[in-house]
Amino acid sequence: MTQTTDSALKGFRVLDLTRFLSGPHATLMLAGLGAEVIRIDDPVRGDPTFAAPPFLGAEGVSLQRQTPEDIGLAYLKRGRSKRAITLNLKAPQGRALFLRLVEQADVVIENFRPGVMQRLGLDHAVLKAANPRIVHCAISGYGATGPLAQRKVYDLMVQAAAGLMSITGAPDGEPYKAGSPLSDGVAGTYAVVGVLAALLQRERTGEGQFVDVPMVDCLFSLLFDEPLDCYETLGLAPRQGNRIMRFSPFNAYETRDGAITIGTATREEWLGLLRVLGREELASDANWMDPGWRVANNAEVDALVLAWTRTQTREQALAKLDQHDIASSPINAISDLMRWGHLIGRGMLQPIVHPAIPGATTALGAGFPLKFSGADTGYRTAAAMPAEHNEAVYLGMLGLSRLDMDALIQAGVI
Repeated sequence: MTQTTDSALKGFRVLDLTRFLSGPHATLMLAGLGAEVIRIDDPVRGDPTFAAPPFLGAEGVSLQRQTPEDIGLAYLKRGRSKRAITLNLKAPQGRALFLRLVEQADVVIENFRPGVMQRLGLDHAVLKAANPRIVHCAISGYGATGPLAQRKVYDLMVQAAAGLMSITGAPDGEPYKAGSPLSDGVAGTYAVVGVLAALLQRERTGEGQFVDVPMVDCLFSLLFDEPLDCYETLGLAPRQGNRIMRFSPFNAYETRDGAITIGTATREEWLGLLRVLGREELASDANWMDPGWRVANNAEVDALVLAWTRTQTREQALAKLDQHDIASSPINAISDLMRWGHLIGRGMLQPIVHPAIPGATTALGAGFPLKFSGADTGYRTAAAMPAEHNEAVYLGMLGLSRLDMDALIQAGVI
């Protein structure tokens, strides 16, 4: 995206110690908002997604590396608009260099297990001593405190622990996780909220602070908007399939050539749907007009809607529902999304560029989802190669000499 106005976070510097998805998603959003994000990799191990399938290279997308230049797609997606340096935080010289970077930064984000930063000699007290204005954001599975703080998790475990799996799936089926690593994205987004709030408070107080982002708490806070603890009392199954217990109808329905979703949340929408169904006489029936009765008798309501949708094609049904302002949608496959004019028009489908092979753009990534009237957003550069910005940061930002830098490289510090 061509920069036409100032970015919202122009001038803010973020030191990114994160790996996998929750943290890199947070720093990707901050980069999309215009912050200078410096990703810091271990000089030996590097970023775990760099060599993880699927890969993108000169031969296209593959599950095995076709050429030495192939790079993991996750790395290429999550590294956009970020700078990349290498630094061994376990080495005393590496720790000292990191603290010099902290002096010039606004935010440090990491998603180590609680205690790792302390063992590195880089806990919040140390960071604060180096820069009292630093915002230190830590993403972890269960948070910095509590009996499970040290427990190892991935998205699957968080979805299980927070209860999402128990409410996902058919009422008489097995629990399932969401199709995407939802808990990582949710925690990363919450981390951005926490960072922005801490930066805003810093404008008033002049001081940074520690922001604790537990993945389980973040996911639970979203799903527990539903009165899940009351389902048993209400006689409802914990897994509702595509339904939501507060409204009926609210489900996926078969048509002659594929399923669509339909939902009504207000009296006016239900009356509109009755007109679409040709069942206006039910508007005078007290039961059918009672939302609570419809929820309790959802099978009967679904049968009524299904009897109509099965006579329609998807296109016919959606057009008639649109005419009466009834919320509905086709169930898009990923192939549908790649051709969807709405996403294309919003700039949400962007080629993933290989930094060493600019022509290898056979994969797409999500564009930046937020648009501002007075600020520029988006990802302007491809993911940086490991250590690509070592000279710019160490020689330029920190003012090291070439001899100093060469010695640090020789010692395995950078």
